Amino acid sequence: MTADTIADPRSAAPRRKGPNLEKWGWLYMRISGVLLVVLIFGHLFVNLVMGEGVRGIDFAFVAGKYATPFWQVWDLLMLWLALIHGANGMRTIVNDYVTHQTARRVLVWAVWLAAGLLILLGTLVIFTFDPCIPPVPDALAGVCPA
Repeated sequence: MTADTIADPRSAAPRRKGPNLEKWGWLYMRISGVLLVVLIFGHLFVNLVMGEGVRGIDFAFVAGKYATPFWQVWDLLMLWLALIHGANGMRTIVNDYVTHQTARRVLVWAVWLAAGLLILLGTLVIFTFDPCIPPVPDALAGVCPA
């Protein structure tokens, strides 16, 4: 075999024009995975190790956390990154195992629709959470106006 008989790998398939979405999806999975590890372990440390552990987590604890913008942004990042990360993973599984083109398209749309709906609802909860809706828990009696 000589060098003349070996095909040039660049000539095997023409490159498509436009963005390479698979590359960006792959890159997103790696970056979001690292960020999620940091966010989730920070979340677990604050909620379970500091303070009273599981016994200390109640409505007042959540209300106290969501009273500060830091924890709202922390939980928002965790929500968005996790749901998009999971939906992208499900999209990859659907693309790998569903052979019928129409079924694949419907399932991928369903995955992204479900992720979008959960992101919307979760974001609304984080930013519209009001601990002072009656009946006010005893632990928040001093915080909420009478």
